[in-house]
Formats: sequence, C-alpha cells, structure tokens
Amino acid sequence: MGASLTYENSLTRFFRWLYAGVERTIFMGMKFTFPGRFVSPLGFLGMLTFVVFIILGITGALLMLWYEPILDRAWNSVQNINNTIPYGFHIRNIHYHASNGMVMLALLHMYYQYFSGRYKIRNEILWVTGIILGVLTILEAFTGYDIIFSERAELAISIAASLTNSIPIMGPQMREAFFGAGFHDFILRFYTFHVFMLPIALLGLMVVHFPRFLVFDVPMVMSISGAIMLTGGVFPVGLGLPFDPHVPPGITVPEWYLTGLYAFLRTMYDKFTTGVAWPGLFIGALLLIPFVDRYKKFSWKDRPIITAVGITSLAQILVTTYWGFYIDPDTHKALLERLVIDPIFFYLVMILLIPLSFGFSYMMIKLAKHAEANAKAQPKKAGKSSIEISQKWLYALFVVLIGFQVYLNIAAYYAVLNGMKNFSLFVTGIMMLVFAGMFHLYRYGKAQAKAPPPKPTPPAAKPTVIPPKPAPAMPTQGKPTVAPPAQQPAARPAEKPAELPPQKAATTGTTSTSGTKTASSSPVSSIGTDGNRDVAGPKKP
Repeated sequence: MGASLTYENSLTRFFRWLYAGVERTIFMGMKFTFPGRFVSPLGFLGMLTFVVFIILGITGALLMLWYEPILDRAWNSVQNINNTIPYGFHIRNIHYHASNGMVMLALLHMYYQYFSGRYKIRNEILWVTGIILGVLTILEAFTGYDIIFSERAELAISIAASLTNSIPIMGPQMREAFFGAGFHDFILRFYTFHVFMLPIALLGLMVVHFPRFLVFDVPMVMSISGAIMLTGGVFPVGLGLPFDPHVPPGITVPEWYLTGLYAFLRTMYDKFTTGVAWPGLFIGALLLIPFVDRYKKFSWKDRPIITAVGITSLAQILVTTYWGFYIDPDTHKALLERLVIDPIFFYLVMILLIPLSFGFSYMMIKLAKHAEANAKAQPKKAGKSSIEISQKWLYALFVVLIGFQVYLNIAAYYAVLNGMKNFSLFVTGIMMLVFAGMFHLYRYGKAQAKAPPPKPTPPAAKPTVIPPKPAPAMPTQGKPTVAPPAQQPAARPAEKPAELPPQKAATTGTTSTSGTKTASSSPVSSIGTDGNRDVAGPKKP
C-alpha cells in the first residue's frame, strides 16, 4: 500500500471537502477562469457588474437593520445611519456609489457587446435578457434613492406617478398598484420592490443571462471595489432636505441615468409620448438588434450601418443627459420658466443630430476600414516587446507595496478614531487598489517562475570575407596596351634603307660636308613589344 508524501493542511482539506460537496450543484455548472496574467476587463464587464451587485446586497442588508420604511421616519432613519451608527457613513456611501457603478458597468457592458458583435455568436437570448437586466438595474437604483423621501425623491416620485398614469387604458390601475393611495403607501411598496421583488427578478435573469464560462480576475475585482470606496471618500453622498409639503421645493434634478428622460419631460410636451413612448421605442430597438444585424463579420469596421446607429444613440444620450442637468442660471425668472425647455428648439436639435452623427460616423468608419486595408498591404513591422521585470525588482516593488499597505492601514485607523469619515473611506479605497497591485505582481512573478527558460541564442556566424576581384586595367591615354608576354611576336631585324637617287631631295634628308646624305627625319620605325620605337641608324653608302 503506497503512502503519499504530500502534506495538506486542514484548510486545504476543508476546501477540498467543500468542493466535493458542491460538485453536483448548479453552481459547479459554471466554469470559473482565474487569469494568470493581465486580461482586458472589457471582456468580463458582466462579471464585474455581478460583483458590484453582490456588494450592493451586502451593504443593503446592513442598512436594512436601521432603516425604517415609514413616511415620517424614513429620512430621520437615514440621517441616523449616516451620522450616528458606527460605520454607517461608510456603508451608505459604498451602497450609493455601488448602485451608480452598477448602472455604469451595465451600460458599458451592453455597448461593448453591441460594437463587438458578441450577440451574433448564437447569443440572442443572452442579449435580450441583458437588455431586460439593464432596465431592471435602473429601476432598482431608482427605487433605492426614492425611499429616503427627500425633496429629490419627491420630485422623482411625482414624475414617475404622472408618467404611469399617462399610459392609455391601464395607466390608472398601474399607478394604484405601484404607488398606492398616497405617500404612506408608496414608501412601503417601493421598499418592497427595492429589497425583494427587483433583486429576485435580477437574480432569476442572471441565471439565464450568464454563460457557463466566467472570468474572475481578482486584481480587477479589488480595483472596482477600491474605486467605489475611493469615490465615496472624495464625493460623499448627502442627505438632502426632507420633503415638507408646506414648503415650496427648490430646483433639483434626478440621478444622471434619468436626466435624459427628464430633459424630454421638461419640454412640457405630451407625457406619454416623451416619457413612455420614446424610451419604449429605444428599448424595443435594442431588443431587435440581433435579429436585424445580418452582417457576417463581427468587427465594428465591418458593420458600418449598425456601428453608426450605435454611435448615434450614444450621441443622443449624451446630449439629452447634459440638457437634463442644465438649469437656466437667471435667478430673476420664475422657477417654472427656468425649468422649461423650448420644445421646438429641443426637438429640432435632436432631429438634426441623427443625420449629422450617423453620416459623420459612417464616413469615419469607412476611412478607418480603408486605413486598415492600407496597413495590411504595408510590410509588417516588428511588434513591441512586453515589459519585463527582473526578479530583483519584483521583490523590491512587492516590499514597497507591503510597506505602503501598512502605512495606509495605520492612516485609516487614526482617521476613524478622529472622526475623519471621508478620509478613512478614501484611504480604504487606496488600500484595495494597492492590494490589487500586489496580487498582480504576485501573479506576474508566479507566471515568470513557471515559464520555461529562454532558448540559448546560437552565436552569430562570422561572415566570409571574399577578396575583391582585381579590376581590369584601363588603357593609359597616349600609350598602347601592353600585350601578354606569351603572345609577344619576335622582333624583326631592321631593314636596310633603300638607296636614294643621286639627285638632291631636300625633303628627305640633309647633305653632310662630305657629300653624303644621312637619314635624320624619316626613320623607319617598328613598334616593339615594350611599346618603344626602334629607330634605324644612318644609311650606309
């Protein structure tokens, strides 16, 4: 019987037992991937949204211990949580900013899936359930800040009740079911929607929406959590003023994810058209996108019409959101006059924005596609090498981060003792971000340790030096080229000059004093092999 030499501590054995116990449950039907290196968070924004949903569930359950869903006690109970309950300020700020973060992550996740064409991989059901999840997420956040029953909440409640009542046929019955007979009914019903009905619906849809393979990146999860806490420390949420029906309300606007709808309502046009029909048309168009998009490719550059429509919708959302926040700064005008937006000007801008944004987006997509085709035709350049950190620097960075983490813990402790709630929450967010960096360094070092050693580079071969060939000799000006010695012809003997006739020839020679003629200017020459002239001597008599 063999014995195992590996030792497992009690904690490892407990986790193995726990894993074996849940192996046959629905939880194990999902496959979690823990990346061993940095992965872009755009691919798992849905998982990050779910993590924020878990944070909301934990902090919301803690807030339920002290919140009182009664009309005349709701605002006071929130004030008690914020100012008196230990760590109540931290819990409420985390809960509030996590709700905004969940809406933001849901929108980013939807538009990333839209532009990347992920819904084309037989994911139509996931896309439809995702759109419904997004709508329910906004309703969950909306009901959350309404149950405080401040002036801001009263404005949102009044708008929502009037919009529900404007629905043909079923409007009054729906308003009665959702809002009750008055404010005392409303608080309890919205509290039920917020803590029970909507979360149950969200969890049920998440079971259908989530794919089997999920990415759980620990550093990114810690970064998102730290960013929420850091934002809560820098921008703490206020209580606002409690609603008093005997005091005229001041100017206020709803949360940022509802200001676009608020801009439409401020035009004082028909409530059903601006507050129900337009949002319903937008949601319906999103639901139909997978069944309308017939492009075969997935890239946004290969789907120019669909991409241009998406960019146009983003432009509409940004413009209406800004318009919903804008308030006429002239304080001499009446309150209603400052809030009303000219409907002709507003809708004219919105109508002109559609062809302008669509046409410009379509043109830029075509230019990007053309530039991509030109880049592919060019020779490929060597890719940039990744950043490599040596083991020595890796240890040094890790030690520095540990020291910084200890300092942050001490700073957060003293901030809590001194009542510096904002600063303590801010420091806690920094601690989470530092922990994310430490975990990433640990993961990087572990991957480096497991990586095979690089292959030795063979020495470069010395280039063979080829001696240059001698250049052919160029003929010298004025001198003939010398022939090779083997081809030199034999020198001929000098021929005797022919005897001249006795008469005088002034042009051929000169007369000596003895009466004989000598050859002076007409030598008989022959070209030798050395290129010199052989001049014959004087003629013999």
